[in-house]
Amino acid sequence: MIFFSINTKDYENDVRVMTQAFYPDTRITTENCDNPELSIAVFVDGKKVKGSVTGADITGASFEYDVYEDKKRTRNRLKRELYGVYSSLTGKSLPWGTLTGIRPVKIPLAMVEEGVDDKTIIRHLEEEYLVNEKKSLLSLEVAANENKLLKTLDYKNGYSLYIGIPFCPTTCLYCSFTSYPISMWKDKVDSYLDALFKELKYLSEHLRGRRPDSIYIGGGTPTTLLPYQFERLFGFLESCFDYSNLKEFTIEAGRPDSIDRDKLEVIKKHGIGRISINPQTMNQKTLDLIGRRHTVEQICDTFKMARDCGFDNINMDMIVGLPGEDKEDVRNTLEQIMKLSPDNLTVHSLAIKRAARLNYMKEAYADYRIDNTDEIITMTKEYADMMGMTPYYLYRQKNMAGNFENVGYAKEGKKGVYNILIMEEKQSIYAAGAGAQSKIVFPDENRVERIENVKDVSNYIERVDEMIERKRSFFNEN
Repeated sequence: MIFFSINTKDYENDVRVMTQAFYPDTRITTENCDNPELSIAVFVDGKKVKGSVTGADITGASFEYDVYEDKKRTRNRLKRELYGVYSSLTGKSLPWGTLTGIRPVKIPLAMVEEGVDDKTIIRHLEEEYLVNEKKSLLSLEVAANENKLLKTLDYKNGYSLYIGIPFCPTTCLYCSFTSYPISMWKDKVDSYLDALFKELKYLSEHLRGRRPDSIYIGGGTPTTLLPYQFERLFGFLESCFDYSNLKEFTIEAGRPDSIDRDKLEVIKKHGIGRISINPQTMNQKTLDLIGRRHTVEQICDTFKMARDCGFDNINMDMIVGLPGEDKEDVRNTLEQIMKLSPDNLTVHSLAIKRAARLNYMKEAYADYRIDNTDEIITMTKEYADMMGMTPYYLYRQKNMAGNFENVGYAKEGKKGVYNILIMEEKQSIYAAGAGAQSKIVFPDENRVERIENVKDVSNYIERVDEMIERKRSFFNEN
């Protein structure tokens, strides 16, 4: 147990997240407790920030510095001070230093856009945020690739469209996304599409005169839809939205056990150019453990089938840190993926969410090691290099194994526009469907607002008019 007290809400979350990064398996509380492992006290007044860290078996450490006019500068200094104390106590360093947010590339991207030179950007990341050299170079490379693609977009007149299909064959062990087993919900899919079309119709009317740059159909697993349901969906979209400026149309095919040739042919016929076929691992023992009811052979057969159908932009996802996997298991996955030669590779570091079975049933999986190291992460980049790919988007999540990151790699000309936009929040993304979240960007005000839909499928079907009204009210007010 770790106890901390702070006299202001302004920096409470920063202290908590910085502490959790060094002590990921220890509960943090602001309520008085007996014999805590650590006690952290931070006091901020108008002139000074004062902090101390003490523990039953350690020599305490304290710090004090002047409050800056810029609250961000005060926050960064506080996190650096805590980092120094925790690093000394634990002997650990964090690859991303004091950067604990989801979007670390925002910082170098803003500097790239301003024309700041590479050396200055690297120095800023290392001195201001204590990011190590390897991650500084990675984030700069990602920022440069993002900047090239973002320059081609019209933020004012363009937009992106997200469509949520929340059904899956089964729910994976590590997953906390809103998804519903298709076997139990197949009789409601058409009713769901009816509600979805109603919301999409409203959006198309609101956005008349503007053209989407990207469309992304995600989930869940969209390929749980049957071919005639895809025909319904794609036909409806074509009747409502102007594709004349569309740079990318992506559908998450995801699970090989949800894909067949008829579905792929319908998808291809309607001009969808980018799909994902996501193995997560190419080790059968792990597939069985995490609840993916398909074989490694099915992954390979499905990938080859997609190539036979003419798809020339296929992404594959993999997860590092899956239960029981070591470096050689990860190497095997990378070797088999390299033989298939996808156009994109997204490398995820396992993040254990509160709502995932791997978390709330963790006693059942206590014997399985969660293994992610700098050596393994470096190996994934080396394989991406061998496949002719460069990193083009990056994000982080809470509770990530090894405190690392998720990175998207792509061959030249195959980078995913939508993936960059969802991370960097440069363009509005209008979203429809159960659990979908629209992100409306106001660039002149440096502001992003969110409009959320209900997650439950039955609720969404019954309350779709309310979801439309939420959007209507927001647009009227803004």
